[in-house]
Amino acid sequence: MSTPSPPAGWLLLTNDDGIEAPGFRMLAQALNEAGHAIIAFAPAENNSAAGMRINLMKPMKLRPRNDLVGEWGLDESKAPVRLFELDGTPCDTMIVALDGGIEHVAPGVVPRLVISGVNLGPNMSQDSYHSGTMGAAREAGLYGMPALASSLGSFELEGMSGAVKATVDLVKVVLDALPLVPENLRRPHVDVSASHLTRWPEVPNQPAWAEDPKGALRTAFMHGELMLNLNVPPVWNGDVTTTRLGMRWYRNAVSFGTVEDDETALFTIGGATIDHSPVQQSDCDAVDSGMASVSCLPVWPQTHPLALDDGLLKWVLEASEGGYPAWLHS
Repeated sequence: MSTPSPPAGWLLLTNDDGIEAPGFRMLAQALNEAGHAIIAFAPAENNSAAGMRINLMKPMKLRPRNDLVGEWGLDESKAPVRLFELDGTPCDTMIVALDGGIEHVAPGVVPRLVISGVNLGPNMSQDSYHSGTMGAAREAGLYGMPALASSLGSFELEGMSGAVKATVDLVKVVLDALPLVPENLRRPHVDVSASHLTRWPEVPNQPAWAEDPKGALRTAFMHGELMLNLNVPPVWNGDVTTTRLGMRWYRNAVSFGTVEDDETALFTIGGATIDHSPVQQSDCDAVDSGMASVSCLPVWPQTHPLALDDGLLKWVLEASEGGYPAWLHS
């Protein structure tokens, strides 16, 4: 039986901490309270720092988690709720969901926006290469879906309620910029002449987006070529700012253990000190100052035909009056 579509559409949720993680539960509760229909395809277990790892040729079980609807106090009279867990990685959840999984278990549900998080721990700077939270959002973009990743800038739960509020606030802003039905889910068409895309190796004197850079960025987001990355400090001052990736360096991340039997060495990658290099308008600096950071990140590698034009990227740093990226407002 086909699932009727709610007037405001569906939000597709995932994360990398696992479906029962507190940040995920709190986000689902807040979105439900705000009246958003949600469908979740989330990892059954913690997959932190999984990046974009996927399971190839390995069957993965998908299970409904209807028990969590009651446990979390979700009210289906406010908006529909469908929760599923997958024995896979964050990227696996998006591939399964968007490449037929949703249609298989919830016919008629078409997600409007993907939200990954809220992660326990920051995802800034070089974390963009390791983060499963960001990896899931990027994977959704590869499938043509608008997506955002959200993280709390601390590994302690204190402050998670602020990160959840900042996420719900950002979702409201984003939905105002999106159509009810995604235009490019599973990429039914690929237009490499779109104004927001690179012309590399050619560098035209007059870029195709020149007359409407903000419109080009909105299209890039709607079509999955641009994603959003939100980081919220544990003590949030309520302000939001538009940023880029900053610079910070993990030091002393490796601990050495005792060698036994035929082991050459025993290493553990874990806790580290962090050196921070100040960068103008960076996510690291914004979070350190108590502000929520919203970064706009290209989904495709720089030399891919669907990469954003380099010159267009300067426009992602322009903020609106409320601090959100200016291109989100038409």
